[in-house]
Amino acid sequence: APMDECRSVGDKLRAAGITLSGSGVTALPNDEAKVRQIFEKVRAAGMATLVCKPEPAVLPLVEKFVKEFDQKIAIHNHGPEDKVYPSPASVWAAIQPFDQRIGLCLDVGHAMRAGADPAAAVRQYASRLYDLHLKDSLAVSGAMDDIPVEIGTGRIDIRGILRALIDVKYSGVVAFEYEKAGGNPVTGIAESVGYVRGMLAGFPA
Repeated sequence: APMDECRSVGDKLRAAGITLSGSGVTALPNDEAKVRQIFEKVRAAGMATLVCKPEPAVLPLVEKFVKEFDQKIAIHNHGPEDKVYPSPASVWAAIQPFDQRIGLCLDVGHAMRAGADPAAAVRQYASRLYDLHLKDSLAVSGAMDDIPVEIGTGRIDIRGILRALIDVKYSGVVAFEYEKAGGNPVTGIAESVGYVRGMLAGFPA
């Protein structure tokens, strides 16, 4: 989107009392001018966290802009089909030499397919966990393709993830993702939100 559109949308959201928490997974190329433009648009929109996928070679350049713009970014893990960031552990390893504002966006479904335990990942990477994509899936560990379903009807340990988020006092965003094809997605996301709310209500105070 053009810069003025980013600023306009950000202004409208702020006026409505809405915080723009993050973005879709934005590719950060090995091009200083393009990366600067992305950071400028993120600032214009007032975005809290840039959810992104920089190639490892681009991380020193990204760090430069993270410092200049005082901007948190969260690198998104995909699954075993992704040769760069298949798991949260691969993101964690890549960001170690860099500024603390460079962190993780933990996608629990992709993490599970990559063989990770999402609840354990929340605990292990809590210090730099800045965003979380919550979903459920029927896919098994090692699967190249996701099989998205309503939260509570798949294989992912949702209770364990929520418990871990509470235990580490996670203060970032939990974004619901519902990518099942067909029909009205509002129904599936409403079921997912209802399931999570019910589970949270059942936790001891």
